Amino acid sequence: MSNAEIERFLNHLAVNRMVSPATQNQALCAIIFLYRHVVEREIKDLKYTFSKKPVRLPTVLDQREVALILSQLSGKYRLVTSLLYGSGLRINEALALRIKDIDFTNNSIFIFRGKGGKDRYTLLPSSVALDLKQQIEKSRSMHANDIAEGYGLTSVPPSLHRKYRNTLKDFAWQYLFYSSTRCIHPYDGYVCRHHLHPSAYSRHLRKAVVKSKLSKRVTAHTFRHSFATELLRTGSDIRTVQELLGHADIRTTEIYTHVVGSRRAGTRSPIDIL
Repeated sequence: MSNAEIERFLNHLAVNRMVSPATQNQALCAIIFLYRHVVEREIKDLKYTFSKKPVRLPTVLDQREVALILSQLSGKYRLVTSLLYGSGLRINEALALRIKDIDFTNNSIFIFRGKGGKDRYTLLPSSVALDLKQQIEKSRSMHANDIAEGYGLTSVPPSLHRKYRNTLKDFAWQYLFYSSTRCIHPYDGYVCRHHLHPSAYSRHLRKAVVKSKLSKRVTAHTFRHSFATELLRTGSDIRTVQELLGHADIRTTEIYTHVVGSRRAGTRSPIDIL
């Protein structure tokens, strides 16, 4: 096939099949991979570029809606949700928190290797400090039982296991939201205790949203969107919000200014002043 046939096929996907931009890009990448690694020929001067995804505004919750969902949760699931909304964490970042990442002195939480492999600090809400301390004590008790039974290792990436193998039984390395069962590490083969699985949290969140009778689609990431929107609504600097969220590009953070919209500008609908 020449460039003309490739371009005709990609246009067919977009126009006739009406596939999403992501599917169009996947098809283009697959063809490039085929030619480069199988046919062993580079495709040059192709009159077709990657499709741009449409900009979609995220769903956000107001404080009343967040409080309503929190009222339907309890225990560690309520605490995880509080951190998602109060600290702007991604769900994987929240579940992967270790004891050493919580700093009550400076009211901060350390995020190790967040999205893009970047470390950062974010807020530790004072309203959840007591619940965090209680969860830490539960983790301490679980860890003590593991030690008594001859275990006590926490799970870490393979590279860290080789580097820190002598400290993996230290309490500071244990997960804040630990799994209820031990498992075998998939790479290094040692018995360890991993953190709570995201699917377990999602099930409890889904039940809470249904009980709350909210009409919005709510996921764990919705609380992160709500965190950013609320900070901007109350006058926080966008650069500060960018740093707390861990965004590499401020344009990613700027999408929340569109969500805040008229509330920041003080704009009123003409019908409201009739």
